[in-house]
Amino acid sequence: MPGEISVTGRPPAQSPPISLTSRAMRAVFPGSFDPATKGHLDVARRAAGMFDEVVMCVLTNPRKTGRLALAGRLALLADMTSNLANVTVDSSAGRLLVDYCRGAGIGVIVRGLRSLGDLEHELPMAEMNRHLNGIETLFVPTNPAQAHTSSTLISAVAQR
Repeated sequence: MPGEISVTGRPPAQSPPISLTSRAMRAVFPGSFDPATKGHLDVARRAAGMFDEVVMCVLTNPRKTGRLALAGRLALLADMTSNLANVTVDSSAGRLLVDYCRGAGIGVIVRGLRSLGDLEHELPMAEMNRHLNGIETLFVPTNPAQAHTSSTLISAVAQR
């Protein structure tokens, strides 16, 4: 209020508006997405609500053959996330995720967790990513309605 005096006897200091970040917060949601699932979409949607931009990055290993071609995975992700304005789709082949993040100016990795086993697998990688490049990992618990679904399971059922 005008004319207000603090306990020190001086007018209160004028504080700038509180801002959680002075720069855009970008995150990457990496995976093979072979194929992408409703669980992946759920994690992407939730991450989109937390970050200014989420990049769904299809990681490929040149020594492995995916079930779906890279172009098909990228098209499927783009279609699935078309109503999420701040979600983009990209790919990276044969390099460390931290190197991709460094090049793209991304400081957070988003990972969905279905079970304790997923956490046991993901935690050492998160610790190494932080050690190598200071990149933090945000673990997002999967919606219980999709927790039983995995890309491997979907592919196995489809081949039946």
